[in-house]
Amino acid sequence: MNEDIEVHGSSGPPVLLLPGGHVSCHGFYPGYPEALVADPGARVIVHDRPGTGKSMVPGTLAGASEHLHALVHRLGMGPVVVVGQSLGGDVALLFARDFPEDVAGLVLLDPVPCGDADIARLLERRYAVLARAARVPPLRRLIRRAMRAKAEREITARGLRGSVAEALEWSADIDVRELARALEGLCALAEDFRESDLPRGVPAAVVSADHEPGRIGDGARAAHARVAAALGVPVTRWPGTSHSLHLEQPERTIDVIRAVVRRTTNLA
Repeated sequence: MNEDIEVHGSSGPPVLLLPGGHVSCHGFYPGYPEALVADPGARVIVHDRPGTGKSMVPGTLAGASEHLHALVHRLGMGPVVVVGQSLGGDVALLFARDFPEDVAGLVLLDPVPCGDADIARLLERRYAVLARAARVPPLRRLIRRAMRAKAEREITARGLRGSVAEALEWSADIDVRELARALEGLCALAEDFRESDLPRGVPAAVVSADHEPGRIGDGARAAHARVAAALGVPVTRWPGTSHSLHLEQPERTIDVIRAVVRRTTNLA
């Protein structure tokens, strides 16, 4: 199997990082592996699951949790604290539901509203439409420029610098057709998802962006509240943060991850 796996750190509690969308995990969380190795002495797994990032192995969203189960067992590093942003947060939830024995803790960073079939259908259809338009090369270039321009505006507005600005910039410079493929099956998974199926008592944190009111924003707030209630934790929300909160507030986000890791090892 052609996989690109990095493990940072030689000992300590394992942490598995899952990026948003279909992009590579390598560089998606700039500085996170080094920070988590330093404190609380974690081992950090950076990996592109099949169908995403640098992986040359075909894969689907529906097969993600089965793949992660095999990965953790092959590495001999389970159970792991799973950190997922956006679609990676949904993958983390599905992994915890399907293989609770593999998951020591959960950190969900503004996950796609898992369990909200209406929003899942809206997102899946929206990107499918963009993907069809992107078959035409001039439209594909136009869509890509628009996505890059949006990221550049956010970088400027939020004063992002260095590696976090670079991470936002390259993660927005994508072929929308690949993102649409990564989202295939999202609605079906949402229809089948029940918060009551999540493991109870697992150390967890749910960090939600400061969403603006509206169909997606209201749905995200409600979905995050349901997941947090099922996990028995409060929703954390930092005023002014957007979907890329792991880049806007890296120190705070790393502290949240550290707190969950410590709870799994009784170090707090």
